[in-house]
Amino acid sequence: MQPKSYLVIGGGLVGAASALRLQAAGFAVTLIDPGDPRRGASFGNIGHIAAEQVSPLASRESLRAFPKRLFGLGGPLDFRWRDAPLWLPWAARFIAASGPARHARGQAALTAILAQALPAWRRLAEFSGSPDVVGREGHAVVWMSDRTAEAGRRSWDGAATGSAAFRPMSTDELETYADVMARAPVAGIRFSGTAQVSEPQAARDALMAAFRTRGGEVVHARVERLSCGARVVAHLEGGPCHEAEGALVAAGAWAGRLMRGLGVDAPVIGERGYSVQSAEHGWDEALPPTVFEDHSMVVSRFTSGLRASSFVEFGSPDAPGDPRKWRALQQRLSDLGIRFSPDPDRWVGPRPTLPDYLPAIGRLEHEPRILYAFGHQHLGLTMAAITAELTASLAENRDPAIDLKPFRIERFNRRQ
Repeated sequence: MQPKSYLVIGGGLVGAASALRLQAAGFAVTLIDPGDPRRGASFGNIGHIAAEQVSPLASRESLRAFPKRLFGLGGPLDFRWRDAPLWLPWAARFIAASGPARHARGQAALTAILAQALPAWRRLAEFSGSPDVVGREGHAVVWMSDRTAEAGRRSWDGAATGSAAFRPMSTDELETYADVMARAPVAGIRFSGTAQVSEPQAARDALMAAFRTRGGEVVHARVERLSCGARVVAHLEGGPCHEAEGALVAAGAWAGRLMRGLGVDAPVIGERGYSVQSAEHGWDEALPPTVFEDHSMVVSRFTSGLRASSFVEFGSPDAPGDPRKWRALQQRLSDLGIRFSPDPDRWVGPRPTLPDYLPAIGRLEHEPRILYAFGHQHLGLTMAAITAELTASLAENRDPAIDLKPFRIERFNRRQ
């Protein structure tokens, strides 16, 4: 029997968008979230709708590049050694998922879903009553030396970019950076078919406001476990319970524990990113979100200030931040001559990542009342709107717009 009510576990962008779409489809929806917006990846990301990122990071190329990307050697990749019991088993599965055949299947799956990402965001922004949430289109990738520019352009020339496209930046376009930096980049490429939200938290707030306005219930609590009897019950920290006829697990980096309680192996890990933000800056609003590829850093201007983000740190999603990474971000900004507050807002949050770098979107095979949508790695904001549409299709027993077989969580419970 099709459920008429749903609990949505997790209030990040994926959970908020899905709750709104389920509600619009006629379901009674209660969203349960701990209530700290800074806790998850939805808060401090760079706001990029990254339709170009169709190639999973689980690849032979990533394995070859691993040593030179380590944080200790100046790269963006780091591991919390005290959390080794979490990431070592995950890393073994990552290596297994990096073979050419699985990588090719993953790229085909990401290409299909990311082709729908930006159109779905435009539909969601309009539906939520906040069409301005999806702001400027396109982004830039730039290089500060001839050597890195040559290598970078060669890499992008051979890369799959899905529905997005790029072209070389002109000298005039590059020179605009000289007004906000110590010097202009030597080369760059400009993407089309991508976009930026006005601000990640503002986008989430707009979705939550629309959900509440339409009668949605929001409960601020941590879900300890889910149980399935006559109804699906969310057992909250401290004792109280909420129940409905169905549930959607959209708990990001914390989804693995809930799925294990339902008898499912969901090897999601907290792949933590860092950002700093300054209300005072001189960044021209006409400049697109910009990837400084030789600094492994993205800079983007939002309504509330200028944000810089970097790092891929594997560890517990609840671990404290590493001050060295915030200092490194500020030093990179200083080296580039970008005006920034000496005491910026500092954030760290866990990207929920599965070993093959594909999200988990679907319905549990052994318990059809449970839907799931998590594990979107660096693409949670990007895929939030299309994931919400796909989730609503499943809830309504309609055929989804794309094939969801590659995203089934049961792929980790079977031989590949």
